Amino acid sequence: MYGFDNYFVGKTAVVTGGASGIGNALAETMLQNGAKKLAIADFNKANLEKESARLEAAYPGKIIGIFCNVTLEDSVKAMLADAAAFFGGRIDLLFNNAGAGLNGSFTELTNEDWKKALDLNFYGALYGIRHVIPYMKAQGGGQIVNTISGIAWSPMALQSMYAVTKSALNMLGLTLRYELWDDNIKVNSATPGTTATAIFTDVKAPDYAQTPMQSATRILTGVRNNQRLICGDDNDLEGSKNAMSPDPAMQKGLDDYFLEVARARKQGNWRF
Repeated sequence: MYGFDNYFVGKTAVVTGGASGIGNALAETMLQNGAKKLAIADFNKANLEKESARLEAAYPGKIIGIFCNVTLEDSVKAMLADAAAFFGGRIDLLFNNAGAGLNGSFTELTNEDWKKALDLNFYGALYGIRHVIPYMKAQGGGQIVNTISGIAWSPMALQSMYAVTKSALNMLGLTLRYELWDDNIKVNSATPGTTATAIFTDVKAPDYAQTPMQSATRILTGVRNNQRLICGDDNDLEGSKNAMSPDPAMQKGLDDYFLEVARARKQGNWRF
C-alpha cells in the first residue's frame, strides 16, 4: 500500500518552508505514504493558508500550518511546541528546508547582507535542531534532515553567500550526525538537485530541471536509508564525488568550468 518500505507510516514530521516547492512536496509525499500527522511551517501566510487547506481537504485531521520566521529563534521554538502539541507530544522527523538561493557580487555585499543570509540559511536550521533535540531525546530518537545544496561543494561565482551558508549547514549536520548517533537521532544532509521551484526568481529553470515531487521522492528515499549525504539528482551526486578532488587534472578541469561559469554570469548569462 505504501512506498518507502512503510518508513513514514505512523510518523510525525515538521517541514519548514513547507508551503511551497520542495518542502510542500516532501510533506505531501509523506502524507501519501502513511505519515500520521504533518506540520508545515512557513513565513508566507498566503501560501501557508492555501496549502494547509488543500492538504487538510485531502488528509483530514493530519495537517497543521504554522506561521514561522526561522530567522527568529523564539519563533522556531514556538513553532515546534505547537507542532508537538498537535502531534500529541512526539516529533519523529524535522526537515530544515526553509531557505533561499542568494546572489550578488562579493564586493557589493554588506555585512547586513551576510547577516540576513546566515540568519535564513544557517541559523534557522540551527534553531530547529537545538529545540527539536529535547523532544527526540525524550522519545528515544528521531531524524533531522537539513536541506543544503550542491553549491556546498560546487561553488558558483556571484553566489558566495549561498555557498557559504549551505556549506556551513552541511558541516553542522554531518558533525551532529555522530554527536547524536548514540541518542538514536539520525541527521542527514540533502540536496534538492536542480528543481523547478521559486528559487529561480530571476532566471528560467534549466530544461533538465526536475519537478519538486521528483526531488522529494529521491530525498525521502535517502531519508529512509539514512544516507549521510542525500543527493537530489545525478548532477549533485557527480559533483559531490569530484568537486573537491585533489587530483591535479581534475582541479584543472574544475578551474576551467567554474571560470567559464563566472565569466558567463558576469555577462548576465545564468544558464549554469
